[in-house]
Parts: sequence; C-alpha cells; structure tokens
Amino acid sequence: MSVFIVGFSCVAGAALLMAVVTYFLRKSKSPDVVEGAENNTVAGQIFGIVGGLHAVVLAFILIGLLDNAGAATGGSYREADGLVAVDWAAKALPAPANGRIHELAHSYAVTVSQKEWPRMADGGKVDNLGWTQLEQLSTTITSVNVSEDWQKSRQQEATDKLWSVYEARQERLNAMNGGVSPVIWFALAVGTLLTVGLPLLFGGTKLRTHIIVISTLTATLTLLLFAVYQLQNPFTGGAAVGPDAFQSVLERLK
Repeated sequence: MSVFIVGFSCVAGAALLMAVVTYFLRKSKSPDVVEGAENNTVAGQIFGIVGGLHAVVLAFILIGLLDNAGAATGGSYREADGLVAVDWAAKALPAPANGRIHELAHSYAVTVSQKEWPRMADGGKVDNLGWTQLEQLSTTITSVNVSEDWQKSRQQEATDKLWSVYEARQERLNAMNGGVSPVIWFALAVGTLLTVGLPLLFGGTKLRTHIIVISTLTATLTLLLFAVYQLQNPFTGGAAVGPDAFQSVLERLK
C-alpha cells in the first residue's frame, strides 16, 4: 500500500475520531457549561504553553530527521564516488594488484546495493561482509611494492580515498541505527494528547466550529507524527534513500 494512502488514512481517521468524540462530549454537557466562557481564559493560557512547547519539539525533531535524510543521501554518493576513485587510482599500480583492486571494488558495490540496502530498508542487521571487503582492499593497496614516484602518489591517493569510503560507510550504518528514541516518542504522544485535549475544555463556541477546530488540530498533529515516523530511518519509508549511487558505480566499474 502506498505511503500516501496510509498517511491519508491515518490523518482522516484521527480527525474523524476526534470529531465524533467532540460531538458527544458537547452533547453530554449542560447548556450552561457549553455556552459558558469562564474557563476559556485559563484553558487558553495553558493551551498556548503546551501547544507552543509541543510545536517546538516537533519542529526540532522534523528538522533533525530531514537533515539526517539529506546527509544520508550525500553520504551514499560520497561513499560511491570514493570507491570509484580508489579503482581509478589503482589502475596505475602494477598487475595483478590493479585487477584485484578492481574486482574487490566491484564486489563491494554489489554487496552494498544488493545485500546491505535491502537489510537497511527493512531495519535488519547488516553483516560484516562489506567491512571485510574494505579490509581486503586496504591490504591489497598497501602491499603493492612500487618504485616510481607517480605510482607511489597514486597508491597514496587510493589509500586516502579508501579512508573516505570507510568514513562514509560508518556514517551510513550509524544513520540506519539512529531513529527516534522511545522517550521522545513518549513525549510526542503525551504532548499530542494534551494539545488536542485542552481545546475540549473551551466553551462559548458553536458545536460545528468546535468540531472543525478540534478535527483540524488533530489532523495537523497526526500528519506531523506520521512524517516523524516515516523519516526516522532514512533508508525506509516514504522518503527512503535508495542505492542509486552504487547502482551507478556498478555501471562505471563494468
């Protein structure tokens, strides 16, 4: 099922539920309580504080998750470009080392795009095959004996680019294991309940207006929470980062 259909269903369902709750709560109150506005000032002040704090927390979390998604995209291309740079620099090294480095670079790209990415998308554990292949690349590069200065410079460049691949890989795996902690989810859930529940105390408004206000507020908060849920892992959900960078590398390393 499309993430947009799921999101629309969650938002519409939450708004409809709160509309029904609001209707029956208003109908269950006496006319004096419904039309009275003596609690509006106090409830409004509390709602302003709670709603404002909740909005700030949600904003910071969403901004952080969006930054993580952007960083994951940039990191995947940095990792892939570094791998290609290693292969290009290694072409200057003597055989059979240059062929072995090309083979290992291609194998690493296959491992990342075809084995690791599906595991990251479903939240599974990534094995150590990728790390092993990078270790083999490092060993192969550093073990080559070269005498020419230009070959030494290319060997050093391959080593430097391989280190950038190491760093980008570690950042990618860290991003997969990040997400939103249970404490933050608890704070978001309680804050949402309070933000939606406090307007139910307001009196002095027409029933239709009250239902529209509560439903709109509920729909907005549900939409933001759904966005947080979808963005907490940059490799899954509606805004998932795909293995496009490594698929491009496979074409270039053929």
